[in-house]
Amino acid sequence: MDTQLDLWEVFIQNKAGSYVHAGSVHASDSQMALQNARDTYTRRQEGTSIWVIPAKYVVASNPEDAEMFFDPANDKIYRHPTFYVMPEGAKQI
Repeated sequence: MDTQLDLWEVFIQNKAGSYVHAGSVHASDSQMALQNARDTYTRRQEGTSIWVIPAKYVVASNPEDAEMFFDPANDKIYRHPTFYVMPEGAKQI
């Protein structure tokens, strides 16, 4: 029998605005998860916001499905800007 509290995944928003997975904490509810995440992952004022998500709701792809999920769509040439002509002297394009 598992006697640990529920597992929560923790995401910390950095000062640039992006959320990054920081790790996991055990907690009985969302408030406890936020407090545990704060105490564990933001001791040096690294973040500006915290997200906690019950681990049971995280869905991941299978490595066997990598081809279907990540191979480029070669039949959709509009996704690859290889046919555009760069104007002479164009900057920041």
